[in-house]
Amino acid sequence: MQTTITARHGDLPDDLKARVELLVGRLALRTTRPTSAHVTFAIERSRAEAEIVLNAARGVTYVAKAEADDARTALDRVAAKLQRQLDKADDKPARRTLRKAAAS
Repeated sequence: MQTTITARHGDLPDDLKARVELLVGRLALRTTRPTSAHVTFAIERSRAEAEIVLNAARGVTYVAKAEADDARTALDRVAAKLQRQLDKADDKPARRTLRKAAAS
C-alpha cells in the first residue's frame, strides 16, 4: 500500500512521519485490500489539522478529519475517527444481490 504524507505551511519531524506510517499500517489491516492512503497536515498559528483518506478495493474510500493544538494529537484523533468508521463498516452485513430462480 502506498502512503503519501503532505504538510501544508510547515515541515513534519521524522518521528511524526514514522508514527503516521505505523498508524496507517494498523488501520490498513482493518480494511479489505487497501490501495493507498493520503495523510495531510495543515499547521496554522495555534491549531493543527490532520486528514486521512484511505482508499480500499472496489472504490471504497474512508475519510476522517480532526483538529488539535499539536499535530500528534490531531493525528491520534483522526486515527480514532477512522477506526470507528472501519469498525462500523465491519459490522454491516455484506450487500449481496439475490437472483430469483427462473420460473419453469
